[in-house]
Amino acid sequence: MNAAGMAASLTRDWGVDQPWLLLLLALALLPFAATAFVRRGIASTLLVPDDALSKAVSLGLRLAGSVAIATIVLGLAGLHQREQAIVRQGTGAHLVLLLDRSSSMDNSFADRAPSGDQEAKSVVAKRLLVDFIGRRPRDRIAVSAFSTSPMPILPLTDHHDVVRAAINAIDRPGLAFTDVGRGLALALDSFADDANESSRAILLVSDGAALIDRRVQEALRDAVIRTPVHLYWLFLRSRGSKGIFDIPPPGEDTPQANPERHLHLFLQSLGVPYEAFEATSPQAVERAIAEIDRQETRPLTYVERVPRRDFAHAAFAAAAVAIGLLLAAKLGERALTRAMPAAPAGAGHTGAAPMRRAA
Repeated sequence: MNAAGMAASLTRDWGVDQPWLLLLLALALLPFAATAFVRRGIASTLLVPDDALSKAVSLGLRLAGSVAIATIVLGLAGLHQREQAIVRQGTGAHLVLLLDRSSSMDNSFADRAPSGDQEAKSVVAKRLLVDFIGRRPRDRIAVSAFSTSPMPILPLTDHHDVVRAAINAIDRPGLAFTDVGRGLALALDSFADDANESSRAILLVSDGAALIDRRVQEALRDAVIRTPVHLYWLFLRSRGSKGIFDIPPPGEDTPQANPERHLHLFLQSLGVPYEAFEATSPQAVERAIAEIDRQETRPLTYVERVPRRDFAHAAFAAAAVAIGLLLAAKLGERALTRAMPAAPAGAGHTGAAPMRRAA
């Protein structure tokens, strides 16, 4: 990488909060022009042997002073690593959870109000779906619901804490009707801004169905042509109700008499990969979700967002280490010669005449 490329990378990945303080980085050159240690002259350089260790120590102390000044300036300027978006490869899916919020979801699988250790179908779905997304950290997930009308709840996101909060709300009291056709249209619209066509899936969680208007059927056929998806239906069947795989007697196989079966037939006719799971107990729901989890493991390109990281404290810590090194060197500084002891009184009268300073 050339110098221009390195500079571009640094400015793209790193930044400061107070850019004008970077002008003070010029002060980092001061240790190479001056020193805090005592300088002593000698009569001749021949008196001092060539000492590589001393030269290295001298250079190291100057570098320590320069680092101390530079890191203090960077800390004051607010050095940080910018938020980054890293493209990675993994497995997963872009998934829309389409949840039935009709009042029948508040009943147990026995089709009555839960009692004792029984759970409402919505409670079972909530618990198992939360576990499901916990096993799929790379998925982007949207949440939609439907009852009397479709309800957009959450667009596609990789923030799974928000997804869990949306799922945890599905056991609130529901409404009376089921408009699954417009709910499916809303789920398909969730992929309008999604450019990854290889990993789209819709998971419909419902305990029933209703007639889909002919115009809505045609709109759904057009939508799946524009937005190919993998479609899963987790049918929470109440005990004693008609199954979607059961073939009724002749004359009774009508959409009015068997709306769930005819929804199943309609979804089969859309021309997209489709699979239905019929569950009549919490254990069956768990097995169905585990199978969906196993199937939706296609290669996926995803973006991992790395939040901003502040390095001001690290800069100040580095400055403290450099200053500590300089302080230790200063405290260990010693004179080249020891002081001569004072002459005894009267010694000047008995000894030789004092030496005269050379001119």
